[in-house]
This record gives sequence, C-alpha cells and structure tokens, in this order.
Amino acid sequence: MTVIPSAQPILGIDAAIAALREDDHQIRYYAVWWLAKHQVDSSWQLLCELLQNDSYRTAEGGYPVRRQAARGLGTLRSVEAVPTLIDVLSFAQDSYLREAVIQALAAIGDRRAVVPLLQLLRSGGSQPYEALIEALGQLQVQESLADVKPFLEDSSERIQCAAARYCYQITRQSQYLERIIQNLNHVNPYLRWAAAFDLGAIGHLEAAQAILQANLGNSLKLLNLKRIIEAVLDSDHPTPAQEKAVQTLFTAMDELLLQL
Repeated sequence: MTVIPSAQPILGIDAAIAALREDDHQIRYYAVWWLAKHQVDSSWQLLCELLQNDSYRTAEGGYPVRRQAARGLGTLRSVEAVPTLIDVLSFAQDSYLREAVIQALAAIGDRRAVVPLLQLLRSGGSQPYEALIEALGQLQVQESLADVKPFLEDSSERIQCAAARYCYQITRQSQYLERIIQNLNHVNPYLRWAAAFDLGAIGHLEAAQAILQANLGNSLKLLNLKRIIEAVLDSDHPTPAQEKAVQTLFTAMDELLLQL
C-alpha cells in the first residue's frame, strides 16, 4: 500500500529527488513510488543509495523504505542497479526485503542474478520461496529444476503453485499447467487469484478459457487475459489458430468490460 504523507504533493522530478533526502520516512517512501511511477530512469543511483541505507527500521524489524526502493528499481528495470540488488540480497536479514529484491531482479531480467538466486534456493532455511521460485522461472533457469520439484509437495499451496508455474515454464509439460488451472476452482479466493496471476504470467492460450470460466472478478480476468494476449502477440510467429483465438478473447473481454 502506498503511504501518502500530509506534506505538499510531489509535482515534479526535482521535488521527488529532494523528498528522498527528507527525514520523514513516509515522504521518502512516497517519493520512491512517484519516481518509479513516472519512469524517472535517472533516479536509479539514488534508489540504490536508499536501498543500502539501513538507518530506518520499524519496531517489528522491517525496512519499508528499502523495500520500496527495491520495488522502484524493479519497476524502472534498472540494469545498472543489479550489482547493488545482488549485494543486498546476499546480506539482507529481513525476509520481506529479500523478497522485494528478488522480485526486482526478476523484473529486470539480468542473467547476473541467476547464480545468487540459485545459491539462495539451495541454502535452505527460511526464505521467500514463492518469489524465489517465480524469479527462477521468469529467468528461465533450467538448472534449478531438480531443486524446485520437491516444492510441488510443499505444505504451502502458494509455493506449490509457484513450483508448478516454474516447472511448466521450463518443461512445457501440460501436467504442471493443469495443476495451476485446478487452483482456479479452489475454495480459497486468494489461491484462485494467485492461480490467475500465474496463468497470466505463463501466457498460455489454453489457460484463457479456464480464467474466463473461473469464479473471479471481471477486473482480475481482464488483467490476466490481457497478459496472455500480449504474450501471444509478442511471440515471433503467432499461428493462424493463435491469432483466431486472440480475436475470440478480444470479444470475450469486450463482454466482460460491459459487465463492469
């Protein structure tokens, strides 16, 4: 959740950069959000400095401003920030900060992140495994397949779903896709939502009809159908059958929009 302070609103890049140096942590948090939202690529160095600044820690032991800085770098796709993100990943004790850094590295997509992410997965202990496994899948790290497969039987169904998503991204075996599709009918709404986002990330047309029929809100359906369509259209050579399926999905999305 974005925290908007009571101070004057940020109206430009200079004001946002100045706000990063404020003593008020909420103002700094908001400034990072503003810079990322407005795609101020030149701010990556300042966000790296904030990511490494451990001077503010909540009573519960977390680092909300540092987490926001990591998210901002991921939103900006800042390749220049990868070494700093990896360095923080290696030493961060806060699991939530580590999770934000992992997600940023996955969003940036730089292969320099592969080795440290693999090392983290294999180190055991308490880790943000859902984000970690999803990142390895997004980066197409095939050598972690044997490490990820045991998580298909994890006690956390969210981690099971992340493992199934990874396994499908690496092997393209339909059994893993089907495991995620089954979660669209789960009694737990949060798992239904997670499954929808996993299917949207995979971008498989077969999943589109399952999303349309699932017990989900129309806005969530639209978001993930859009992601699937983008994945198909961004591929090098969509087949005529795929293009026809995309047109059918556009029609279905128009109907969902009319229902909002």
